Amino acid sequence: MATHDYHRGEMDIQDQKSTWDGFITGSVWGGLLIILMVGHATLAIAIGLHWAVSLGIMAIVGFGAGLFMNLGGRWMATVVVMIVLALIVQAVIWLFGAVL
Repeated sequence: MATHDYHRGEMDIQDQKSTWDGFITGSVWGGLLIILMVGHATLAIAIGLHWAVSLGIMAIVGFGAGLFMNLGGRWMATVVVMIVLALIVQAVIWLFGAVL
């Protein structure tokens, strides 16, 4: 007969817990980033709002979501980097518009 060496609650699950926590954190960050990008595109392109106003609204939403969900300083830095990236993209658009 087989012996039963398993005892409920005695297994070390720290690796599984940290993997799950990383998955949830990545899902939350990824979902929020998609919401911010699609929201900016919707406001600027589909609704016709000026791109700077749309960027400002999405920045407020990003910072608010970070504070509401307690995502910390790395999230705030990510939102700032996204704002800077959007400004660089807009500058490139202006440069190509001036050339044409």
